[in-house]
Amino acid sequence: MGVEIRGSPVSAEEFADMEDFVHDYLAASVEGETDGGRMRWYPWHSAEYRFNHIRNVVDIAGRIAAEVGANVPVVRVAAVFHDVAKLEAKQDVHAAAGARVAREYLTTRADYPDSFVTEVCGVVEAHSYQGPLSDVSLETRCLIEGDVLDKVGANGTVLMLLRMGYEARSHMEAPEMVDRVLERGREHADRVESDIAESIAHQRLKRVKWFREWLEEEVSGIDEDERTVEF
Repeated sequence: MGVEIRGSPVSAEEFADMEDFVHDYLAASVEGETDGGRMRWYPWHSAEYRFNHIRNVVDIAGRIAAEVGANVPVVRVAAVFHDVAKLEAKQDVHAAAGARVAREYLTTRADYPDSFVTEVCGVVEAHSYQGPLSDVSLETRCLIEGDVLDKVGANGTVLMLLRMGYEARSHMEAPEMVDRVLERGREHADRVESDIAESIAHQRLKRVKWFREWLEEEVSGIDEDERTVEF
């Protein structure tokens, strides 16, 4: 993950240290919990899933940033910290809480330029914005696009099928659950603005559609009325 970028104020070793810090921070956020607070038993509310999600977003958002000419180091570092407080703060304040954690880390662990720290923290704090992406900075847009795209495709499908097990659903409900991934994926595809993000979204949606079609072919008893999934 720690790929050094020419001109970046963050070395590969420093980036790896950031990842280690975030990993440990997430684990500490749920350490000692025994009651499954905040639906912790769902796969996407575990420290393991959240860290994997963060690494996925680093990859996707960094790829988008490089393609559209955004500040790649800012986007990648913001991606590392964007959900660092997800497991300890409420959804509506986790972005601001994450920005505070990022600022504390970046101002105490190394001598990064103030402008870099300010930009990274601004992107982290803005990443949960739900309005038009034309209203935010290019770097924030890259992070938001990477964030929503991680929930689309094979990854989103697997998470939805895991949810079936936690909710004791029958495997006959799998097509319905996969349809939810398609529906949300289409919403995300409509929201992103960059060409590269749209391309990633549509590629991932095709994979979900194929999986849905395989279910129709291989699982007996699916209602015929459910066999018309538009794409």
